Amino acid sequence: MAAKDGDVNPKAYPLADQELTSKLVDLLEQSVNYKQLKKGANEATKCLNRGIAELIVMAADAEPLEILLHLPLLCEDKNVPYVFVRNKQALGRACGVTRPVIACAITQHEGSQLQNTIRATQQAVEKLLI
Repeated sequence: MAAKDGDVNPKAYPLADQELTSKLVDLLEQSVNYKQLKKGANEATKCLNRGIAELIVMAADAEPLEILLHLPLLCEDKNVPYVFVRNKQALGRACGVTRPVIACAITQHEGSQLQNTIRATQQAVEKLLI
């Protein structure tokens, strides 16, 4: 049973709107340059367990979505903001790869120039949860 275009699994919450998605894409592209990005659900899980994840971004169109639904639980345990974007293909492009990416983690880095951007994005993501 394939979801129709535009339909998003209700379990994919919170879902970024168009504006936040473009901010996230910019942040992910910068994170690639600063080597502060881990791609894939397994890498994201490792970052959370190691306590180095700043923000988790997941694709709402992962098939089946359940393969990454352990991440929101882990994020809540570790107090890390997380958000869904609509498209895994777009997430992959933002991560600088040609393959679709269903999850990625922005990692901490001492003295990173991205610190302020990451903080602003975390706050925007946290507003979605209210």
